[in-house]
Amino acid sequence: MVVRELDPAGTDRVFAALADATRRDIVARVLRREASVTALADAYAMSFAAVQKHVAVLERAHLVVKQRRGREQIVHADVATIRAAARLLDQYEELWRGRVDRIEDLLAAEQEGNAS
Repeated sequence: MVVRELDPAGTDRVFAALADATRRDIVARVLRREASVTALADAYAMSFAAVQKHVAVLERAHLVVKQRRGREQIVHADVATIRAAARLLDQYEELWRGRVDRIEDLLAAEQEGNAS
């Protein structure tokens, strides 16, 4: 398994790419099953070119990879990048939970002080 860490520029690209609902949906679709750009375009009420542009943004962010199979471009998820983004979010959650725990400790100490 490839363990990838996101550099600051890569992190910016990943989260900018995921800021768009259509791109999040494309990632979800290709996580379930690879799909051709044509099949993806059929799923949206937009032009083929527009879907192609969304896929290109995801590809630059390393969230998807395109492979040519005959005349079609097949898109599949780059799970290593998705895992790296998830690890980053987990780190932020851990920081947040630590802050919440410290606040709870302060409030409990204050209540004990007021009860005395």
